[in-house]
This record gives sequence, structure tokens and C-alpha cells, in this order.
Amino acid sequence: MAKICRVMHRPLSTDDLQLDAAHGSGCLTQAGLLELVVELRSTGRRRLIGLTGPPGSGKSHLAVHLARSLNPAPPVVPMDGFHLAQAVINAKGLANRKGAPETFDAWGFVNLVDRLAGPAGDAVVMAPKFDRSIEEPIAGAIPVVPGDGLVIVEGNYLLLDESPWERIRPALDLCAYLELDDEIRMCRLIDRHVRYGRTRPEAECFVRDSDERNAQLIKTTRERADVVVRMEA
Repeated sequence: MAKICRVMHRPLSTDDLQLDAAHGSGCLTQAGLLELVVELRSTGRRRLIGLTGPPGSGKSHLAVHLARSLNPAPPVVPMDGFHLAQAVINAKGLANRKGAPETFDAWGFVNLVDRLAGPAGDAVVMAPKFDRSIEEPIAGAIPVVPGDGLVIVEGNYLLLDESPWERIRPALDLCAYLELDDEIRMCRLIDRHVRYGRTRPEAECFVRDSDERNAQLIKTTRERADVVVRMEA
């Protein structure tokens, strides 16, 4: 279960937001975010919904949950599909910083978001995905067809106020920032790195020295979100 704390957006009614009584009137249930998405989707033109937050906060999980809750299910476009190839990251000496802003094709991602936010036209837009089993991006893996009235975009740096990342925020119709208790989030990250091949000591080191450096940067973008989603284990 997640609760959602409003940062800024239009005035919302109690009926719209499905308030979580257990956490007070300032927080919303996960269903509240779904209500906002449904309302935005019903306006006719394509809408882009952003999900951001520190590594391990549950962006991919929530994106899948939202997509499965809608009919038809919208495409989910992950920023991770724009990771530089591992060979390029290695050549740049950034292997121990994978996940930092400089390890992404930022302009490629920005250009894709701009294209998705523009008129749908009659062309299918193909987006990449990231395959954790091989730690590489896969080009042309996610089709966004002209009839898709909603696209969910998820990634670490959707709200980053640096070039060229700052071009993303204006393209999003709604952006939610996900928060999770740091201890839980870091444990999840360590387990994820172990699951995909690192030893536990290696995973702990990478989370401490890389993922958490990125997390501290991402936390500075929180106030640019429309809503804050307090994720719970």
C-alpha cells in the first residue's frame, strides 16, 4: 500500500482523492493517484504521467500497477532504456557510477519524451527498455501507437533541473515523486544487485557509494513534483 501526499496540483475533492483515513487528510491512497490518472486520460489528448524517486523506491512496480489497473493498459516507458551501453560506460571509467546522470543518453531520452508529448500523428514511436539480466538497454522494445492516450514515463531524473533533463518536467502532465523508508529501500537495492550477479559485499558497496549518491541528488528534486507518494513495504 502507498499513501500519497499532495505537493501541488489542482484543488481536489475528498471523493476524487479517496483519502487514507489511517494517515490523515493530507495523504491519499494509491487509488487516489489512479483517480488523477483516469481524469487526465479522459480529456481527449495524449497525456504523459511521470513517476520518479530514488533508486529502489518502487517506480517500476507502481508503473506496472497503474498500467494493469487501466483498460486499455498504457505503455510504460522507462528512463533506464537510455542507459549507455556497458562498453561505453566502462570506456568512460564510470562502471562504479552506473545510474548517475552522466551514464545515460540524456538527450536521447529528452527527445523521446518531447516526441511522445507532441501530436501523436500516425507513426508508431518505438522506445527502448533495460534488461537487467544482461545489464544492457534493448532498442525498439516498447511500441507507443498513435491511439495510446496515456503514456507512463518512469525514471530517476524526471525532475532534475539540469541541462538537458530540465526539458522533461514541462512535457509531463502529472509527475509523482515516490518516497520509501531509506533502510527498506537500500535493502531492496542490495537484494536486487545480488539477484543480478553481485556478491553481497559488492552490492552493499555499490549501493553505498553509487546508488545513494544518486538518491541524494534525486531527493533535491522532490519539490518539483505534483504529488508525493509515500510507499510502504
